[in-house]
Amino acid sequence: MPKDASSLYDIVYTSGTFDLFHRNHLALLQRAKKLCNTLIVGVNTDELVKTYKNVPTIPFDERLAIVEALDLVDMAIPQNTLDHTTTMTKLNADCFVVGDDWYPKYDYLKGMGFDVIYLPYGAGVSSSSLKQEIAESFIDMVQQNVASSNPDPRPALANVNSPASDAALSKLA
Repeated sequence: MPKDASSLYDIVYTSGTFDLFHRNHLALLQRAKKLCNTLIVGVNTDELVKTYKNVPTIPFDERLAIVEALDLVDMAIPQNTLDHTTTMTKLNADCFVVGDDWYPKYDYLKGMGFDVIYLPYGAGVSSSSLKQEIAESFIDMVQQNVASSNPDPRPALANVNSPASDAALSKLA
């Protein structure tokens, strides 16, 4: 039973790898939070992820820290298994939320009395697609022998006295 009448659930649990954290990760967590008073997020450990796909680019401790830092996340915990039976029970969660790219893998939780909601994951951006884009950009850069050092900022000062810059700077004064 929800504590806050405006929330559908008291405790919602979701989990994911959250590698190369991006806007679809954020959107899923924002939608999940709108459903509940307390949002608990399991972050898949590197050992778990290795069992079904490539090792994440961002190490587990860093991915956990990123998720923990989000104000909309009430608690972030390590997730060591794709079977959420024990986790859902221990957390006393009402509902499991996951992206629809996992449909219908978690329907077994419904038979245990938990609600399961598959949210639209969102088109276009995924950690896998970002990794592919980064790899292709890096290959192009190496092939073109593009320098990767930071530019000298001094030539950019010539544009500081432009009317647009003057207007923006006057707002700071």
